[in-house]
Amino acid sequence: MEKRSSVFKRWLILPVTLVVVGLITPSGRATETAEDLNLGGSATVFQSNSQGFSLPFPTLSGIERLQFQAGDALFTEAWVSSPSSTVGRDGLGPLMITKACANCHLKDGRGAPPKDENDEPVGLLLRLSSEEAHAYGDQIQNRAVLGAEPEASIKFTWTEKPDGFPDGSSVNLRSPTIRLDKLAYGPLPSDLQMSARLAPPQHGLGLIDAIDAATILEWVDEKDENGDGISGRANYVLSHSTNKIELGRFGWKASQPSLRDQDAAAFIGDMGLTSTLFPLQNCTDLQTVCKDLPNGGDPEVTDKQLNLMFHYSRFIAVPARRDVDDAEVKKGRTLFFEANCQSCHRPSMVTSANSDHKLLQNQKVWPYSDFLLHDMGEGLADHRADGLATGTEWRTPPLWGIGLTGVVNSNEFYMHDGRARTVEEAVLWHGGEAEKSRDAYKNMSAENRKALLRFLKSL
Repeated sequence: MEKRSSVFKRWLILPVTLVVVGLITPSGRATETAEDLNLGGSATVFQSNSQGFSLPFPTLSGIERLQFQAGDALFTEAWVSSPSSTVGRDGLGPLMITKACANCHLKDGRGAPPKDENDEPVGLLLRLSSEEAHAYGDQIQNRAVLGAEPEASIKFTWTEKPDGFPDGSSVNLRSPTIRLDKLAYGPLPSDLQMSARLAPPQHGLGLIDAIDAATILEWVDEKDENGDGISGRANYVLSHSTNKIELGRFGWKASQPSLRDQDAAAFIGDMGLTSTLFPLQNCTDLQTVCKDLPNGGDPEVTDKQLNLMFHYSRFIAVPARRDVDDAEVKKGRTLFFEANCQSCHRPSMVTSANSDHKLLQNQKVWPYSDFLLHDMGEGLADHRADGLATGTEWRTPPLWGIGLTGVVNSNEFYMHDGRARTVEEAVLWHGGEAEKSRDAYKNMSAENRKALLRFLKSL
């Protein structure tokens, strides 16, 4: 696999070329294509290979690109346990699920669920909740440093069932059964609720962070006053950056209010690394060995490192659409709107004029998401509340870049637990508020279904 450092050497000569590509296609002809060709506005890049989710904004300055490279290294390289001669990267754990951000977000892409019960997950975590006191916190830590015991082993088994179309064709859909084995800190509470969460791709996060809350709230329709069956709701959560209750916009349940909060939460939740936002170790009161083991400083992730990570995750570019002039793709886009998919997958927004960085200001972007909560039905329900989100509600995930998933990650897994192995399977899992759109897709001819999927793959 090509090392990321060598990729960066090419970044130094790409920026001017990529800005021009926004006006001229790679083939050299002037663009006369769909308005949403530049999905990320001026933060769009025209590279459709395995590095498609890892490139910086083409408009970054030279100094900003160097900072991006430093953040990339922080994202990619493994942390180690304390004490260590690796000053500045020690403090891992004691309990964690991984040693590096890139282990879950391979090439800045999606995670993958376990293949079977013998496959310990990487790129997928397990949230917990219970009204009873227990030793396991709100997330299972299935790995640990020397001297500590992992909380448990996560076991996935898959069940498949056919889902048919009116024309007689069918697709096998699968769903997981999850159990915990090798419990190291006592029994589980009787009312335990578990929810798997697949690691999402990293491109475009800074643009999402730069959208005004008021812009997202424009589409809130909690009581379905327009009668379209779609009732987008906002989640409101505590920001550890501001110590205020703010609109949630990141995560499968919109449980993180800002990109900085998301970065710091991943450091502590996934790698056991403290920061000024999360200064306490993720050891519960009953995990005495965890609390007694050495740490990597106070905090383990310095503000400088947290700022570098924020800079990196903020300025990962969005890949451009592909095949926008293709007749089948154009037809698929029309069918997408006819099926009312855009009621949740809101095509475009404009970022705030007041963003603290000029490259994020007034950008018309095409994430194809409203970033709101929607009831997706019992088929996807985890029955676990998260802030104001109920057990059947999920945040609409953005669709930009979805067509490069297989190119970047050499596999495709969608939905919160990775149950869907194709975009079509993901469509077929839509229920609740999205049931009418799913049924509209199922009732299309095979030719029209193929066209709609081609449109999604062009994003």
